[in-house]
Order: sequence, then structure tokens, then C-alpha cells
Amino acid sequence: MDVSITGLKRETVYQGKYQYQRVSYNYERAGSKASQVTREVFHRGHGASVLMYNLDQKTVLLIKQFRIPTYLEGNPSGILLEACAGSIDNEPPEACIRREALEETGYELQEVRQVFAAYMSPGAMTEIIYGFVAPYDATMKKTKGGGLASENEDIEVVELSFKYAWQLVKQQQIQDAKTIMLLQYAVVHIFDT
Repeated sequence: MDVSITGLKRETVYQGKYQYQRVSYNYERAGSKASQVTREVFHRGHGASVLMYNLDQKTVLLIKQFRIPTYLEGNPSGILLEACAGSIDNEPPEACIRREALEETGYELQEVRQVFAAYMSPGAMTEIIYGFVAPYDATMKKTKGGGLASENEDIEVVELSFKYAWQLVKQQQIQDAKTIMLLQYAVVHIFDT
């Protein structure tokens, strides 16, 4: 599919912690007439997420935390069960996920492996999530975890059997996209189901 983009213009509509822009451009597909397009784009930076797993115990570590967007969209408690994740702060994705795992779960990861990089909502957001998997065991527990008070994080670490976590996906009780993608990866590549 050959396309040509010309006349690209960006207007910052809002600048806070994140940036919201109105973008206009001429879009032309080979053999067709150009059309003027306007889109709204949200720039929030990139993130990384990790599914921590223990093969011997057949468990995964997830976290629970309050997410205001889910509350606004009908999640009565606003609590979401998800894989450990965080925003990349001028660092490689692997460094981000090692830092976030220690902050949120208290575990200092040894081996981490990137298994995907994905646009989470490419129709409106520039964010790329880098997905990782990492084995864990009790010897890696260094702190209590729970997140950073300076970031108003209130995180509960939850250890579940992988089988139960996968059942929660099938029952639509786990509704976080990055977590579903990582658990699907685990079904195919890590655990026998």
C-alpha cells in the first residue's frame, strides 16, 4: 500500500504532563485523489510491562491498583488487575521494567526478555508498550514493593496460579490489554495449558 503524506501541520491543543495535538495533513494513496485529514493525537510517552512468572510453582505476579479511567468507564471499584508496568523515563525499556518491578513488586529481576513492542491505541495515541517476561522466585524479593508514595501509587502485589490468571482473562475479569497480551504469550511459550 503506497501512500503519500504532505502538508503535515501540528497544533498543540494542550500541554501538561502529556501533550494533546491536532494534526492535519494531505493523504494520498497511489492512484487516488489526495484528501485533507485532521486527527487528534495524544502523546504520553512510551511504556514497558512485564509478566513475572515462576515455572516451578506455575504462578504469575500481577498487581492491583486504582485506575481513574476505568472508574469513569464503569468499573465500580476502579481497581484493575494488571502486569507490572511503567512509563519509560529517558532510559531503555529493559531498564524501565527492572526499575518498575522493584518499585511495584519489590522483586529485583535477573533475566528479562522482550517479547513484543505494540502500539496500544494507534488511532489516537503515539504510545508504544514494550512487553517483557521474567522468571521470579522468593530469593529475588528485596523490598515490600507497593509503588512510590511520591507518585501516589497504592499497589497490591498478587500472586496467582497461571491457570487461574488465564481463567480470569477468559471470564473478562482481567481487562488490561498489555496484561492480556503477556498472558497470551505465556499460554503459547511458557506454560503448558
